[in-house]
Amino acid sequence: MSDNTGTPTFRSAPGSALASARRVLRIESEAVAGLSARLDEGFERAVQMILGCTGRTVVSGMGKSGHIASKIASTLASTGTPAFFVHPAEASHGDLGMITTQDVMIALSNSGESAEVVAIVPLAKRRGARIIAMTGNPRSSLAREADVHLDAGVTEEACPLGLAPTASTTAALALGDALAVALLEARGFGTDDFARSHPGGALGKRLLTHVSDVMRRGDAIPVVRSDASLSEAILEISRKGMGMTAVLDTQGKVTGIFTDGDLRRALDHGVDLRQLRVDEVMSANPRTIAASRLAVEAVRLMEQFHISQVLVVDEAQELVGALNMHDLFKAGVL
Repeated sequence: MSDNTGTPTFRSAPGSALASARRVLRIESEAVAGLSARLDEGFERAVQMILGCTGRTVVSGMGKSGHIASKIASTLASTGTPAFFVHPAEASHGDLGMITTQDVMIALSNSGESAEVVAIVPLAKRRGARIIAMTGNPRSSLAREADVHLDAGVTEEACPLGLAPTASTTAALALGDALAVALLEARGFGTDDFARSHPGGALGKRLLTHVSDVMRRGDAIPVVRSDASLSEAILEISRKGMGMTAVLDTQGKVTGIFTDGDLRRALDHGVDLRQLRVDEVMSANPRTIAASRLAVEAVRLMEQFHISQVLVVDEAQELVGALNMHDLFKAGVL
């Protein structure tokens, strides 16, 4: 409908949008849950086929399935399985040359009859590639052509017209994630491997930045001896601008930390700052971390114990660095 200005107007009962959204989420969650009961030895064969692949995993699909196929290829590539997406229409016009005899191809089509996908599967097989089909129809042309079929069928689409791929694409995406994670676990793919695949952006910084990369060193570290006066400790805090100073014993090992918070607590108790030594008001046995640890672990340590600074020590408990939350913010870890 439209008003007299030609602007479209919509009439819906209050709460109908929420009801629609809840119905969609229910249908899609049930579609994903239903996959688990239908998983069989075909899934295991697909995993073993990809693990044994000496080439790459080629993922293809048309339309909405193509978007899902592209996401699956990206997930596989970032979790230890070399993979890329090939558009089935482009494959028929030269891109088929990207597929080799060492490759495994995952072909997606909810109906299993998408003409562009069905057309390239026999050609890929002729090249020696092995085929994994992911469809909603085990009796389809694509399922019959494949070496392994993964059933991604759904009982209904979330689209009330039953036309727009909704629950079916969600189910295919979830099945692709299940495949990627099973392969990740089978390969023993760990955090360091993941970091090497994700060097850019915030994720890369969190996974690749170590304490040694961001900590302050040498003269930049605030340090006093345990027999130093409180005035000397306050001056060192002021000079180095970290809101704290490390306190070392006569052997040069960390024995405590004196922070702005310790100073406030001393003032609250009405002590005479001129008469005290730093070891009388410092926090003994402070939290420390090794320089080789990830910077994100320093963040977790600070959050767990509600502290803003942490000292960095070596195996002999000798001070080698220090860092605070500001240093981690500057490094992009937080």
